[in-house]
Amino acid sequence: MQVKAYGTHAADRPLEPMVIERREPGPRDVAIEITYCGVCHSDLHTARGEWGETPYPCVPGHEIVGTVRSVGAEVTRFQVGDTVGVGCLVDSCGHCDSCKEDLENYCTNGWTGTYGGPTKDAPEHTLGGYSQAIVVDEHFVLSISHPREQLAAVAPLLCAGITTYSPLRHWNAGPGKKVGVVGIGGLGHMAIKIAHAMGAHVVAFTSTPAKRQDARDLGADEAIVSRDEEEMAAHAGSFDLIIDTVAASHDLDTYVNLLHRDGTLVLLGVPDQPHPTPNVGGLIFGRKTIAGSLIGGLAETQEMLDFCAEHGIVSDVEMIEMQQIDEAYDRMQRSDVRYRFVIDSASLAAGAA
Repeated sequence: MQVKAYGTHAADRPLEPMVIERREPGPRDVAIEITYCGVCHSDLHTARGEWGETPYPCVPGHEIVGTVRSVGAEVTRFQVGDTVGVGCLVDSCGHCDSCKEDLENYCTNGWTGTYGGPTKDAPEHTLGGYSQAIVVDEHFVLSISHPREQLAAVAPLLCAGITTYSPLRHWNAGPGKKVGVVGIGGLGHMAIKIAHAMGAHVVAFTSTPAKRQDARDLGADEAIVSRDEEEMAAHAGSFDLIIDTVAASHDLDTYVNLLHRDGTLVLLGVPDQPHPTPNVGGLIFGRKTIAGSLIGGLAETQEMLDFCAEHGIVSDVEMIEMQQIDEAYDRMQRSDVRYRFVIDSASLAAGAA
């Protein structure tokens, strides 16, 4: 079936209207009419060819919320009319150790991303959520129970939400734990909200004094200006967990020094240049850890969605029409968004292609 979409044919070209093909639903497939799609920084990097070889045409989008329009004969978990989501991956091998443990995001044979991943469907790579509809295997479709009026703000949970929930859950953020969040942006604002809901004492780090109140409004118990040496020194050796969302190269020792014995600094941002090598002594003498984390498997993503629905958590979003996407990309590069853009997919039908 043919659907309207927005994508690009080259790294140096703007996104533009196009018509793409979606496969007819197979026995295990769910066909979804897309209502909203969040805009992730990964979309920009991929569309503009900043992360290596991008297969074109590129249709980005992996924060998808929509309505089930049809299901295959073997589908058991969904029916027509259900509100569902699709996140960052749409396939994995299904039989490696990670997949068997519901950690498809760490599939050792390589998982398939919602866009730009290999597939048998034309054009032999996946095309994402900047489109009217998508067809996905049932296993990679998620149930959404938030109220309908919150659905636009639910979309970024499919990436920003699970990217922050997964390390908080894995490293046991909760009552009695002191959790730091570095960076108050698309990822950081979600980390603050989720860690607060988990019951942790949450401390936000910002380089901008004016963002102190923003951090508190999001749920932080304290907000520290990272450039203030006295403020930072007052918290030395006190954190159980620090979630670092900054995607630029920076001194990790600054935050390792704030960890308590056996504390962990988890890196979520991917800088274009390597971080300076951390001081090994700072790790050895406190049995401290620097770790990384990547989205979550399907079971954990569903757990995150249910947790957020229970606690009334959604992203802070700015709605845009599909035709505004290049402007949104430029603003996103300037950090001129609080805190995620979300595309109203109805704008595709309104003259987008």
